[in-house]
Amino acid sequence: MYVPVLEVGGSHVTAAVVAPDGWRVEVVERIDLASQQAAEQVVEQLAAAARRLPTVEGLAIAIPGPFDYETGVGWYQGQTKFDALYGFQLGKALRTELGLDRLVFVNDAEAFAVGEWTAGLTRDTARSVGVTVGTGIGTAFLADGHVVREGGSVPPGGELYLTEYDGHPLEDSISGRALLHRYFARTGSDEPGIGVKEIADRARAGESAASESLRAGFAVLAEALSPWIDRFGVTRTVLGGSISGAFDLVHDVFPFEVVATADTEHAAIIGAAAHSLRTA
Repeated sequence: MYVPVLEVGGSHVTAAVVAPDGWRVEVVERIDLASQQAAEQVVEQLAAAARRLPTVEGLAIAIPGPFDYETGVGWYQGQTKFDALYGFQLGKALRTELGLDRLVFVNDAEAFAVGEWTAGLTRDTARSVGVTVGTGIGTAFLADGHVVREGGSVPPGGELYLTEYDGHPLEDSISGRALLHRYFARTGSDEPGIGVKEIADRARAGESAASESLRAGFAVLAEALSPWIDRFGVTRTVLGGSISGAFDLVHDVFPFEVVATADTEHAAIIGAAAHSLRTA
């Protein structure tokens, strides 16, 4: 038995199959995705990736929001990705293009958290949270592996990015662009072509501006997350996303137990497969 999965990001799509007995992942193809093209071209790109998979039993797709995961409609606007999918029935278009009866969408941050709970660093933890930090912040609070989106013990919709810090959206303080802004403010100059990876490399080489910028940003994340850790009773937090590669430089700013994944994409693929099996 296998579960075919597409893991979709703003700049890539990964086609993989998952064997639930042992949660083995085989990546079939990882290709660049031109997410700012017209809706029909985005559909064509995703369908081309899906055709590499044996999709007889349906298809699970992990994709970032804002997206209506029940109806398969995108609500992206000003996201620098998928803007042409605003109000577009992506699920219907892909089912028609691929001739599929069953297509299951799951939020990419939730897929990551469920994947880590299923076969990763938070496996079988009663109360856990997965946090992805990249261009933005994604969170998923899990009770015995199931996502909790409502109630006073989690942020609105279970999404930490919907909260504020110091009167501004949280992502203004902790995200890829926020960390770059902090770093440039400390150095006094903008450097084209560098990202958080380069800042982390400079911090490891001993540059104080790089180290201080990263630690200040992740300290905000720790402060913003702490009340929800307490309210939800989280015993283990797993960090993912492109910026989690800087975890070795900032791990001690967290006053609660945090671990960093070795592979966000791998976890999200497993989580999407697990979600698909749960809803079958």
